[in-house]
Amino acid sequence: MIIVTGGAGFIGSNILYGLEKRGCKDLVVVDWLGQGDKWKNIAKRELAAVISPDRLVDYLEKHQAEIEAIIHMGAVSATTETDADLIIRSNFDLSLKLWEFCRDYEKQLIYASSAATYGDGHQGFVDYNDLKSLNALRPLNPYGWSKALFDRKVAREVAENRKTPRQYAGLKFFNVYGPNEYHKGGQKSVIAHIFPQVQKNEETKLFKSYRADCKDGEQQRDFVWVDDIVSVVLWFLENPHKNGIYNVGSGEARSFYDLAKATWQAMGKEPKIGFKEMPESLRDKYQYYTKADLSNLRSIGYTAPMTSLEDGVFAYVQNYLSQEDMYR
Repeated sequence: MIIVTGGAGFIGSNILYGLEKRGCKDLVVVDWLGQGDKWKNIAKRELAAVISPDRLVDYLEKHQAEIEAIIHMGAVSATTETDADLIIRSNFDLSLKLWEFCRDYEKQLIYASSAATYGDGHQGFVDYNDLKSLNALRPLNPYGWSKALFDRKVAREVAENRKTPRQYAGLKFFNVYGPNEYHKGGQKSVIAHIFPQVQKNEETKLFKSYRADCKDGEQQRDFVWVDDIVSVVLWFLENPHKNGIYNVGSGEARSFYDLAKATWQAMGKEPKIGFKEMPESLRDKYQYYTKADLSNLRSIGYTAPMTSLEDGVFAYVQNYLSQEDMYR
């Protein structure tokens, strides 16, 4: 049995898709489904159970002998969420309970950290695992802080030679895009946001830059195709002796202009790209550059190539966004 928290969410549902393709059985989703279309993310999966997060602890105790691994993707993931108490309950307290369960019963734990832990990036994007380096990071929002807090907790447990889960792998995801993100509203990828305009041949608008050294639309991110995320998660699952906290991205920094251009070209159209004001509430918390350093991930034996921006956007647009059924 494999538990996927946040299994009906964007990354979690794609991991379920990957697990099912690998022939894994007894897949359990832990998530809130709500009243929208989030359920469609898992509608095609063969599942052993779908349980709400408030029932998780009891479920773990009841089924502990059957559980092989927990893939913990569940979190309040909105970088704009301001309720820090809610974020701590969801992102830190629950993570700690899962750590303790996997430690006590010797299970594998693969969990989602985030590139948001790096803050404005002035200290770089190297995934150091030592406490000094992790404590020096300054995230820009409560979400990033909650992820950094748990990374630091893990690092302290290891540094003090305390018992750990059979496997612990924290994955710092960068800017992930792909199918099943449609329920995320304002947190969807730029591709998903602008596709309706591209489809109608209407000009797409990107945020202006508010730094003299960066032109409008030239803000850069490490955009990573969700299938690459799934590939890394499955690799860790199959390599339970690999532990630590690792970056997971494309390893390339590309501009939002490049992203928008690729979306237009994936539809076989000439780009129409303009610019708009960024909300003032975001301007002092905005990352102008991210790029995953993948050296540590490569050093432990992960060798699969990462998908190029153009190839990933083309696959997303052609196989999902432009189809009547956009779900996996």
